[in-house]
Amino acid sequence: MEIFQFDRGERVVEFYGSRGLRATRVAAGTGQVGLTCLAVAPGGVIGTHRAGDAQLFLVIAGQGWAAGPDGERVPISAGWGVRWDVGEIHTSGTEAGLVALSVEGGPLDLFEPESREPS
Repeated sequence: MEIFQFDRGERVVEFYGSRGLRATRVAAGTGQVGLTCLAVAPGGVIGTHRAGDAQLFLVIAGQGWAAGPDGERVPISAGWGVRWDVGEIHTSGTEAGLVALSVEGGPLDLFEPESREPS
């Protein structure tokens, strides 16, 4: 057993016009799958970019929004996630602050592929 802290916010990320974003790389698997903890400060944004791999964005604290190529912002909060396919243009942000786990690699298939809108 190994106990570790994953919300250290080790690296400031400013790619794609991101602001208020800190990332901690948590783990990488034997294939191409990796796990990163992302902390987005109040008023922060993860800039618009194309997904290099399949990606899951799992909000574990706080609330914010996610948008695809059409720019329509969909509210997300703790317990909700977003899946983006390889090459899909997306962005996300928050007014109140949020913490999310990002799983990248793939393919990443959901066990419950039913889409639902957060309430």
